[in-house]
Amino acid sequence: MADIIGGKNPVIEALRSGRSISRVIIARGAQEQGMADIVRLTCERGIPVEYVARSLLDRETGSTSHQGVVAHAVPRKDIGFDDLPEIAREKNELPLYVVLDGIEDPHNFGALIRTAEAAGIQAILIRSRREVGITPVVAKASAGAVEYVPVVVVPNISQAIMELQKSGIWVVGIEAGSKTIYTEVDYKVPTAIVIGGEGKGVSDLVKKRCDILASIPMRGKISSLNASVAAGIVMYEAYRQRTDNFKSQR
Repeated sequence: MADIIGGKNPVIEALRSGRSISRVIIARGAQEQGMADIVRLTCERGIPVEYVARSLLDRETGSTSHQGVVAHAVPRKDIGFDDLPEIAREKNELPLYVVLDGIEDPHNFGALIRTAEAAGIQAILIRSRREVGITPVVAKASAGAVEYVPVVVVPNISQAIMELQKSGIWVVGIEAGSKTIYTEVDYKVPTAIVIGGEGKGVSDLVKKRCDILASIPMRGKISSLNASVAAGIVMYEAYRQRTDNFKSQR
């Protein structure tokens, strides 16, 4: 069964990434802006384009937020936990992962993937139960970034953390109230950043598994940040440290 990709940016990025796509469907009368790139990319790759009533796309995606375009793609190859070292080797970088402990909001997850791609995160680990997976809503919220950031599904986050630690990964849990500030952590070593779920934070068992807990200072009256925002702040600190380290070695 094909993956249904809806939305202009997700479809464009799926086409650019080289993902196998059997056809692209565009709603009759859809705005031309953004569609020209899609039609050009489908022509370059020899992918057929169909023009249909918008209501057909509504039925295929189960929503009206597809922006008038849908792609039928071959389901992506699953990336396993054992594939993580190869991802880092291919990029010629030290490992830098994000581990999610219970993210359930698809828009939050999609936004997090989008920032992870921009910040150079090599993979995102999620648990197989009680966590949102890669849905059309997530793909659209990621603006197509889901095509570039591997998402690894594991049965147990705590166990996965222990396996990461065995391979030399430093595990940093982001937890409100921790004495260590997130900027005081060294992300230039092989690192996994753990982000908790909306409203719940990192679970007690997972906190115990982390090598260090770090907090994001809060000056206002609100006591917590959206999970994707918190993740973005820490991911870009890791990006900053690694970029500065790279520059200093040139």
